[in-house]
Amino acid sequence: MNAAQRQFTAYGPSYWSAIAVFVIVAVVLVWLGRRQTERQARVLGRVLGGVTAAIYVAMLVYTWIPPTLQRSVPLRLTDLATVAGAYAFWSQRQWAFELTYYWGLTLSAQALISPVLKSPDFPHHEFLAFWSIHLLVVWAAIYLCWGRGMRPTWRSYRFAVVVTATWAAVTMAFNGIAGTNYGFLNAKPATASLLDVMGPWPVYVLTASALVLVVWALMTWPWESRRQ
Repeated sequence: MNAAQRQFTAYGPSYWSAIAVFVIVAVVLVWLGRRQTERQARVLGRVLGGVTAAIYVAMLVYTWIPPTLQRSVPLRLTDLATVAGAYAFWSQRQWAFELTYYWGLTLSAQALISPVLKSPDFPHHEFLAFWSIHLLVVWAAIYLCWGRGMRPTWRSYRFAVVVTATWAAVTMAFNGIAGTNYGFLNAKPATASLLDVMGPWPVYVLTASALVLVVWALMTWPWESRRQ
């Protein structure tokens, strides 16, 4: 059985290789971000933003062949995080950074810790798409925060909470009507994840929401304390 036929398994060789790439590139981006001129940062941001957007569009088109309610509607938080991350790279606007910071460093990062991926292993296109999208969003948050010096505030926290709560309400309603499970808001994923330790539905949704609120607050407080 060749590499293209093997199924991806979490914490196998390809998983740890992806994590190694993540760490190396994150360090390089922080190093670059602290030494760039504004023009250099704008060029790099537009290159990375364009790459992120191109990969996302290719993935979205792929889910439309053929279109299905279960996989073709861009309602996953990954969809929103990827769009925000691509625009944050490209524009380096504060609001896009804020969403990328909170979503990338918690929800996208959680996908790196416990990847929900049922596909053939490297170098299959589904493997590459999953990892590239999640890594790029987290890299965007790290680069803009620790490399370029953008910072979240309590206003950023409130903005991210409102946007995320709105997404959750709309997506849960759609799931209920269409019988889908975008965002795993109406049922747990079939593969192992951190949600498994948070109880049954809807307890795990409430538990995860409370945990996210606390973690996001802890991600905001040090920057606000330093600024004040």
